[in-house]
Amino acid sequence: MAELELSELQLVAQRIRSFPDFPTPGVLFRDVSPLLKDPAAFRASIHLLARHLRAAHGGRIDYVAGLDSRGFLFGPSLAQELGLGFVLIRKSGKLPGPTVRASYSLEYGKAELEMQADALEPGKKVVVVDDLLATGGTMRAACELLGRLRAEVLECVSLVELSSLRGRERLGRVPFFSLLQYE
Repeated sequence: MAELELSELQLVAQRIRSFPDFPTPGVLFRDVSPLLKDPAAFRASIHLLARHLRAAHGGRIDYVAGLDSRGFLFGPSLAQELGLGFVLIRKSGKLPGPTVRASYSLEYGKAELEMQADALEPGKKVVVVDDLLATGGTMRAACELLGRLRAEVLECVSLVELSSLRGRERLGRVPFFSLLQYE
């Protein structure tokens, strides 16, 4: 009964676990796995993101795009809540047919994201979702990729933002929203 009295944001926040020194020493990993196990907390996260997007963009959004892989956990539910379709942004080599790619930097090299070339019609308005924003490299590459398909990125959203890494700055003029911010 006490859980029912919690605000939706508190419910979400209580389901994010921290793991020190994972995957390497000095990193404090924010784990969304407990949120996925709790239907009420998961529902609250989707409701909060949808409420923000409705307030910010009304009915102007055409699609939700999710980033491989944890954006796939939240994106389809968010798209359904908004009554929209969902499109995949995958790591390179995972999609059949003609694709469009964008590269981004990792700590020790480069990686690529891709979408099917016919995933979106030009001019469509898209919101990008992922579980967490850290340095912003993957999210920025997703925006570039959508730009190559001539889509308009209205906003990027995530559940968690590691604000000390300043990832939102890498998104340039694309608005960014997160439910929870951690240093």
